[in-house]
Order: sequence, then C-alpha cells, then structure tokens
Amino acid sequence: MRRQYSGNAQGVINGIGVVTCVYVNPQEDRFWLIDYRIYDPQGDGKTKWDHLKDMLSGLVYQKRLPFTGVLMDSGYATKTVMRHIEQMQKTYYCPLKTNRRVDDSAGTTPYQRVDSLTWTKAQRKQGKSIKIRGFPKDHKVKLFRVASAARRTAYVVTNDHAQNDSSGVQQVCHQRWKIEQFHREVKQVTGLEKCQCRLARIVRNHIGCAMLVWIRLEQVAYQTGQTIYQVKYRGVADFLRQQLKVPHIPMGIA
Repeated sequence: MRRQYSGNAQGVINGIGVVTCVYVNPQEDRFWLIDYRIYDPQGDGKTKWDHLKDMLSGLVYQKRLPFTGVLMDSGYATKTVMRHIEQMQKTYYCPLKTNRRVDDSAGTTPYQRVDSLTWTKAQRKQGKSIKIRGFPKDHKVKLFRVASAARRTAYVVTNDHAQNDSSGVQQVCHQRWKIEQFHREVKQVTGLEKCQCRLARIVRNHIGCAMLVWIRLEQVAYQTGQTIYQVKYRGVADFLRQQLKVPHIPMGIA
C-alpha cells in the first residue's frame, strides 16, 4: 500500500499499483490478459517502466507471442521504454503530455510545448516528423493530432513512419481503451479492490486469484455469447435459486 496517483480519482490516494499487459485482437474484437506485475518499488526497486520492459521482453523472447505494436498511455512515453520497443523491432503508439517539449523545425527553433505547435491542413491529415527533447539528435518520430475518446485533442507519437493518416492513428489508439475495459471489469466482477488482508503475500494471492477469475468469466462469456456481467450475476442467481428452492430470481440484466 502506497500513495500514488489515480486517474479515476483524479488525485493521489492510498492503493496498490498493478501494471498490466493486455493482448488485443482487433479483427475478433477480443482481448486477453497476458501478464501483470505488482508495483512495489520499495520491495524490488523496480519502476513501472522496468515492469513494462520486463513484460515486453517476456512476450518476445520467452512466450514468443506474435504481435506488431505496443499501445501505452502518456506515463510510459519515456526514452527508455520507446527505445526498448524499437530495439525489439516493434512499433508503438502513445500520447504525449501537452507540456512535453518537441522540435518540428529540424533544429532551427528552440524546443516548444507539443500543444503549441502550428499545423498545416496537410499535417493535420498526414502528421509531422518531430524530435522529442532528450532523444538522440537523429531520432525522429511521427506526431499526429487526433481527437481522443473524451473529445479532447491528443498528441500521439509513433515510430511507424509509414503511417500517414490521422484517422488510422485514431483507430489504432481506440484499441488502447480495451485495457481500461479490463480494469473496469476485473474490479467490478472479481472483488479485486475488496481484500481486507494486510499481509503482502495474502494480498498478492488475492490479486492473482482475481485475475484468474476474470480470465474464466471472460472465457465463459465468449463461449455463451453473453457479457461478463451476465455470466457472473446469472451464475449467482442460479446458485441462490438452488439454495432457496425457488423457480426464478429476476436479476434485471439487460
């Protein structure tokens, strides 16, 4: 348990950080939990970026899972992480924070905030080549200005220099919200946040069990053509019906 920033709470709260890796298949519109790590810098000395690199290396060199790109949020858009992905010969798409300093003038003007750049009509459509402050001199990435899910402007960078369509970038980034869907589901259907134990090992076991429960519920939901919420609450209804010996318990699930 440590003080950390929560996007849902929009502030710093006490909690346990979990770094998750989700595999998305856009053709089937499905996603799977592949790996997760407990964020415990006092215990193992690792940052969230270290955990991310460890998981990606495990996917490539141990699990040998075939994938082409990595989608991540702005908190992971660091030189270390981005260069690590490039070394594995994978592409990445990630938004930059609006105060990130970049250069789109090939060194003729000082670095400026990414949200203060000027855009031509063609650049809005096809993106522009930029250098991010702190990266090697010849290291360029492609920057796109797209509308985010919250109807706000997002500045997305990618090392896929062949990408020249902002609408295509928007479609790719839309897949990143699958991990938010996973976070929501695993909290709502497994009781992930409701462990009352204090011993570190028990808490870790609880988190691991919650992940396994989600995997099983998602599998049954896919096989039966239901949502993961229908699987859980109809299962509860069946259990109560057997215990109470009543023919039907309405659950009010749409």
